[in-house]
Amino acid sequence: MNNIGLNMLHTGYPNINGRILDLLTNENKPVEPIHVHIAKGKPCENATKVWITSAGKCLLCNNNSRIPPHTLRNIMRMIEARSVDIIQKWYSYFGEISCYC
Repeated sequence: MNNIGLNMLHTGYPNINGRILDLLTNENKPVEPIHVHIAKGKPCENATKVWITSAGKCLLCNNNSRIPPHTLRNIMRMIEARSVDIIQKWYSYFGEISCYC
């Protein structure tokens, strides 16, 4: 558990412009569709949330972290390029996968 009370599983990818990609491990039951949280510096409850579709593409759920559009597009491209790895990490932890679309 991190210092703000959120259970996080780091995706293992380096910071992108000071932003980290994490999977919340205290997801509800049933587990939400696969997604990542993007925050600057350290994980937070109001982090930007991006769904990963069944085709491995990104769909923005919210930009609560207020990441500039150009930077967010670059981060989403990186997530898409590594979506297979992120999906595998999700499945290894949660034991199930569902996609938003």
